[in-house]
Formats: sequence, C-alpha cells, structure tokens
Amino acid sequence: MIAHIQFIKGIDEKVLPDIRLTRSRDGSTGTATFRFKNANILDKSLALSGEITGMYMIDQEGILETRDVSARFVNGKPQAVESIYIMKSPEAWDRFMRFMKRYGESNGLVFTKA
Repeated sequence: MIAHIQFIKGIDEKVLPDIRLTRSRDGSTGTATFRFKNANILDKSLALSGEITGMYMIDQEGILETRDVSARFVNGKPQAVESIYIMKSPEAWDRFMRFMKRYGESNGLVFTKA
C-alpha cells in the first residue's frame, strides 16, 4: 500500500506539499506544517464530492489525522491549503516519520535538514 494524503475521505490529494518540521529540544513534541499550493481539492469539480473534514495521512499502519486545515486566498481566489499536524510524544514523532518515509518514497520526495 502506498502512502497518500486526503482532505475528503476517498479522494487522494495529487499536489505534493511543502512540509516544514519543528521539534522541541527534548524531543517530546513536534509540529509538521503542510502547504499545498493550488491543491486539487480546491478544484470546483470536487466541491460536490464532500466536505473537507481534516487532513488524513494514510499508509499501511493506519491513519494519522488533523483537523487544523485552512485555505489561503489571494484576490478572493483560493491559492493554497495549509494544515498543521501536532505530535505530542516521541512515539507520535516516530510514527509520523515512518509515514513521511513511505510518502516520500511513493512520491519521489527528499528530506533536507535545515
């Protein structure tokens, strides 16, 4: 099973996000900020497919989800979707990183340390 991201259950987001990670010094918590420029979920043809209820990161281990999803508008038109996923334990960080490894392999992404 490949890893994928959905905003409406059953519809994969095809636009690859820019992802920024932060982690506390002691490693106990972390944050992943996703930015999808011109996400296909913003396409009017998908408006009838259902509501955006969150961001769902799906792989063979299960589903990671966040409800913190927002849209960015320029001149009244949607330009990007942003989502924040918060990891509240080292185990949650490790699980997220396993998802990201699979998502990266599925989509040809590369991890770059800042």
